[in-house]
Amino acid sequence: MEKAKNKGGMMSVLAALGANILVAVSKFIGFAVSGSAAMLNESIHSIVDCGNEILLLVGNKQAEAEATDQHPFGQARAKYFYSMVVAMMLFFAGGALGIMEASEKLFHPEHSVENTWLVMGILLFGLVVETLSLRVAFKEIRELNKDRLPLYRFLRESRHSEILIIFAEDSCAVIGLLIALAGTFVSHLTENPFYDALSGVLIGVLLCLAALFLAREFYSLLIGESVTEKDLRRMKTSFDRTEISRLINIKTVHLSPTDILVTAKIDVKTEYEMQSYDLINDIERNLRAAFPSYKIYIYIETDKYREDYKKPLSEM
Repeated sequence: MEKAKNKGGMMSVLAALGANILVAVSKFIGFAVSGSAAMLNESIHSIVDCGNEILLLVGNKQAEAEATDQHPFGQARAKYFYSMVVAMMLFFAGGALGIMEASEKLFHPEHSVENTWLVMGILLFGLVVETLSLRVAFKEIRELNKDRLPLYRFLRESRHSEILIIFAEDSCAVIGLLIALAGTFVSHLTENPFYDALSGVLIGVLLCLAALFLAREFYSLLIGESVTEKDLRRMKTSFDRTEISRLINIKTVHLSPTDILVTAKIDVKTEYEMQSYDLINDIERNLRAAFPSYKIYIYIETDKYREDYKKPLSEM
């Protein structure tokens, strides 16, 4: 059951890895016979993406490690760490390096593009393969997006870092291939390699922007994000009981896409204080039943609510 839980987004990773290996080989062949700056940038992009998918698979495997004294909640957050590494690779190895390579050709008049029709054929082949990979990502997004949120909102709120990366990578791959096609075609028409080099620069900028977006999201996940507002409202209903006079406080944090830590403080009515043990156990059972796809660590303590109760500054 746990293994099934942890596979959210992983099918798209495997599909993207297969697609990028196939496309990378074809792109390097295209670069070897053409000298195209855009093709070189696209080749680097595909190689970086292959490395990224391998890192995601390593992170997924590491996240399945059992809990130990040193890591009492396991290593589920390893997914977020490796996702951040992937974002940095996408920025430096994919975007920044690609911009440097393309910029060098941009200012060298001896740069030329040969066999342009073969190059465009390879780019079209890559476009078909990457589009199929992107379809797999969209399929997994539909499966994970149970609330049917708009795409951008889902990407911002999703705790599944793998699907964010694969969607960003595949989207950039499709857009990048279209840019490379346009640059190669215009260079062929005008016999001016400037447009080929310019398309290489634009592809690099695109990758850098995608990497910065991903890094921002993964930073938030690494330091700890709470459950969504909808999930929090559902959790609070488990504390809406006659035995409880007030839910004083509740805190949640995602340890991984499917691992959640929940802590709560409740004020139990005086007449039910002797039943606090059974009450807390029942609340825990209800919470786990309400979220069967999550592994939830729950810690609940009782306290007395005071009218002058104030949250610590760290909670405000």
